[in-house]
Amino acid sequence: MLEKRLSAYPFARVFMLATAVCALSIPAWSSGSSNPVQLALSELKKEELPQATEPTQPNSNQPASETHTPPPAATEKPAAAPAEPATEDSEGTAKATNPAMPNAKDGAETPEVQYDLSKLPFPVQKMHQLILEAAKSGNIDALRPLIGSGDDVTMLSLTEVDGDPLAYLKSQAGDPDGQEILAILVDVLESGYVHLDAGTADELYVWPYFFAYPLDKLDAKQKVEMFQIVTAGDYDEMKQFGTYVFYRLGITPKGRWRFFVTGD
Repeated sequence: MLEKRLSAYPFARVFMLATAVCALSIPAWSSGSSNPVQLALSELKKEELPQATEPTQPNSNQPASETHTPPPAATEKPAAAPAEPATEDSEGTAKATNPAMPNAKDGAETPEVQYDLSKLPFPVQKMHQLILEAAKSGNIDALRPLIGSGDDVTMLSLTEVDGDPLAYLKSQAGDPDGQEILAILVDVLESGYVHLDAGTADELYVWPYFFAYPLDKLDAKQKVEMFQIVTAGDYDEMKQFGTYVFYRLGITPKGRWRFFVTGD
């Protein structure tokens, strides 16, 4: 009986010790299960402390130009379009772009002078007849339907004409009704003509033929024809230019009245 009691004593001591340990550990466990254990700041390791983020400060020694966003690169200007080359004839000589400019060239072959209107294309014959009849009527307004309008208007000056074209013609005459201009128009249309630039886009029939005839090659008969249109004083002035610069008239092969101008 005594041996049983002695053998049970150590077991009881172990049981009591285990019970005591469990009693001490249960509060801590139960406390940790509901709320985490809060440690004092002094118990945290330094590397576990959150690091404060310092705002970036601009360098006061840095130049102002380096602290700003650089401006966008400048846009390059497009290259200017090359100028269009001047048109040239078969001999490589630059041609005037205005078909009403004097056409006589120094050293050029004299053009064939024509007087026979039956050799003209029918549209050219018809326009020539209509202009001549309107001029002989004495009423400058009879020219209005022949002059046209818009892009097809007849060129009446080497510079731009503002306003009514017939009012411009009247302003060029010595009389208020423009009958002097009509008389010049009759003289021009009753002279000989030349056929220029045949078969090209610039093809024209032009009166008087002096437009394309060198003045120094005019014979005595042709000078008489010249003085039917201009005075001797006008002729002397023209010789300084070397070409005819008085009124001339051009009609296209399709019968469009292209120009009636004076000047150089």
